[in-house]
Parts: sequence; structure tokens; C-alpha cells
Amino acid sequence: MAEDRRSLIRWLLGGGFTASVISFLYPAIRFMNPPRIPEAAVNEVSAGRADQLKPNSSTIVRFGNRPVLLIRVAEDEWKAFGAVCTHLNCTVQYRPDGHDIWCACHNGIYDLNGRVVAGPPPRPLEEYAVRIRDGEVVIARRV
Repeated sequence: MAEDRRSLIRWLLGGGFTASVISFLYPAIRFMNPPRIPEAAVNEVSAGRADQLKPNSSTIVRFGNRPVLLIRVAEDEWKAFGAVCTHLNCTVQYRPDGHDIWCACHNGIYDLNGRVVAGPPPRPLEEYAVRIRDGEVVIARRV
């Protein structure tokens, strides 16, 4: 009878300990492996009114869940590139004084065609098409 009680107590303590360990590990494992959220298919996005951006200036626009660098080079010349550096995924920025695109992380420099000019980036920036439609700037994927 005493042996039955001991085995019952061992079973209860072992089960409680196992349940406690699982209750600590399960949330940590779920946190490290978040569920996949599919990206909404976006082919074009409005970037605002054309008159809001002055020549030789830029802005960052959301294209789905990715940032895009929109540059108004001149009065009638627009460029758009993925705003993520191809080296270590830092956000790039337009430098009006040098007329280039710069990554501050490791001093990567791109020209206004998205090609690498200096620094460690291995590939050019992804280019997007820019159109003006009824006074509104529209950025679209290149086909």
C-alpha cells in the first residue's frame, strides 16, 4: 500500500514537473517561429500628388510591406528604387548634393540608375516604374 502511494506521488510530481517545463517552453518556441503572414500582392501604389515633392528631393513610400525610395530628379524626371540596401538590408537614402543614393550602414553608394558605384553592396537596387496619372505619382513593378 505504501509503495502504491509513493508511485502515485512520483507520477503526480513527475507529471506536474513535465507540464511546467512544457508550459514554459511552448510560448518561447512559438515566439521564435511566428506564423507566416502572406504578403498582399501589390502591383502599383499611389505616392501622393506630384506637386508635393520638389525637384532634387526624395521620400520613402510603402509598397506593400517594402519601402521604396521615390526621387524627383528634375521637374519631369522621376526614379523609384527599392529602399533596401542589397548588402545588409539597411534603408538607403537620396543625397541631393551628390545626386546619388547612399547606404549609411557601410557607406554603399548607388547612382541614379540603381547601380553600385562604391562600397560593399553586391547587386544594384530593384528599380520601379514611375508614372504621373492625373497629377498623382504612381509607382509600379517593372515587368
